[in-house]
This record gives sequence, structure tokens and C-alpha cells, in this order.
Amino acid sequence: QVQLVESGGGLVQPGGSLRLSCAASGIIFSIYAMGWYRQAPGKQRDMVAVITSGGTTNYADSVKGRFTISRDNAKNTVYLQMDNLKPEDTAVYYCNAHFGSIIDNYDYWGQGTQVTVSS
Repeated sequence: QVQLVESGGGLVQPGGSLRLSCAASGIIFSIYAMGWYRQAPGKQRDMVAVITSGGTTNYADSVKGRFTISRDNAKNTVYLQMDNLKPEDTAVYYCNAHFGSIIDNYDYWGQGTQVTVSS
């Protein structure tokens, strides 16, 4: 059974920092691309940051220079360090695991963790 368990969300003031973690089980973590997505009320779920199995990263323009995604394959965990947070970063953040081949694609999601940026 695949599980992605996020933690680290909460309430933070503008300009503050948070570190999200996503612990994965039930998958061969090292071969999966891992990503963070977010969804604000009334909006679609958007990509925030992804990291491939080889360590290549990609970020949404809105978070470049402020957020950093990283992974620890020994711990089956992906992280999202969020600095200089802004009110518009408020959303539910979801962890994603993706593996694609010529045969099939596999996508798994965590339950989400709330991040609220407010004074």
C-alpha cells in the first residue's frame, strides 16, 4: 500500500519560513519523480516544485528564489523549504510521486497539509 504523509504545515507570518516534509512508503522511492503542488480555495491545483529521480529540479515562477525542493532517498523523504513566504502562498500543499514508462504511468498523492501566511 502506497502512502505519502506530509507534515510541517502551519501558520506563519509574511516573510517567515516553513519546511514541509513528505515521507513515502510502499514505492521504490528512488525511481520516482517527487513534487509539491498546492491548491488555494476556489483554484486549481498547481505545480510548485518537482525533483526528478536524478535530482533535477523545476519550480513555478512564483516561487523561484524562495522555495527549495530536495530529497533524501535513504529516508524516502522529499522536502520543500519555503522562505520569504507571502500571503499568496496560502494553500493546501500536496506531495506527489510520479513514475512513467512506455507501459504505464503511476501517480500517488498525499492527503495535503495546510499552509497559511498571515499577520
